[in-house]
Amino acid sequence: MKNTSKKRVTLNDIATLSGLSTTTVSMILNGRGEEFKIKAETCQRVKAIAQAEGYRVNIYAKSLKTQRSNVIGLVIPDLTNYGFAYTAKMLEKQCHENGLQLVIACSDDNPQQEKLATERLLDRQIDFLITAPTHQDPYYYQQIAQQTPILQLDRYVPNLDLRYIISNDSDKIAELVQYLAQKYQPKEFVYFGGQFALSPSESRLQGFLTGLAQAHIPPQNDWILHRTYQPESGYQMLAEVKQRLGRLPEAIFTASYTLLEGVLRYLTEHQQMDHLLNRQLHLATFDNHDLLNALPFHIHSIKQNHQVIAQQAFATVQQILHGEQTSNIKIDCEIIYRN
Repeated sequence: MKNTSKKRVTLNDIATLSGLSTTTVSMILNGRGEEFKIKAETCQRVKAIAQAEGYRVNIYAKSLKTQRSNVIGLVIPDLTNYGFAYTAKMLEKQCHENGLQLVIACSDDNPQQEKLATERLLDRQIDFLITAPTHQDPYYYQQIAQQTPILQLDRYVPNLDLRYIISNDSDKIAELVQYLAQKYQPKEFVYFGGQFALSPSESRLQGFLTGLAQAHIPPQNDWILHRTYQPESGYQMLAEVKQRLGRLPEAIFTASYTLLEGVLRYLTEHQQMDHLLNRQLHLATFDNHDLLNALPFHIHSIKQNHQVIAQQAFATVQQILHGEQTSNIKIDCEIIYRN
């Protein structure tokens, strides 16, 4: 079978076709023709040849010379998670406006997948790594940070001296839980969380427990459930609670919007959405989506400021790259009451 793959066009090929030295062609294609007083018509001719031949600059060779690739790596747990997706979109916009490229990878909340995604990004000679860490080994990140600066996003690894940007979630969760507990006096107020080893899991659970304490409701051990932050976990945890109680609980707080998706899917598949319409079940969630405003029942939510998170993350990246001092940042949240 004939090999139809085309040989990659090199700088030497363009130099041969234009009758110029590789040095001159390199200056022109790197936008430095005017700086070195190369005639405008010569620059135009070389660029026309390069375009016609489909030449592309070798970013790896270029980064070796400049010691910069102008590429930022971002590892997030879930590309379908609205919060992470929106933050990534805002970050990409800021990188684009500042001559940088953002390359996004997904860890699927799996430590081994996160390591693989990170290694692939490091192979691209990225200038900076932004990660929402699933892996909890500080030594792993310390080794990376010796060569590539790191910013932790939404989560942080304990005992790791690296900067992070997270949401200030506990106080708002406590306020919302206290409000619901006092207003509706539910017999059960259950909490569905993700992996407990992750820093947001600890702070969100603490907010939930504080809210119950402020409402003078002692939590029961079987009210607290943890799995992962995937929608399927929300589905399974509600199934578990219903089997144990013989009915639906009267109030649920989900620690992420993805877990809420699983809860709503369970209610839909088991034809029990009327519990929400009749206010036999009260739902609240961490994180927000505008879709919640269009539902015929009320789901209270805690809105993260993803735009500010992205802005602060980009500003921190720039500061670290320029050798400036930075600090950890907590971004305030907002409660969205739907009454």
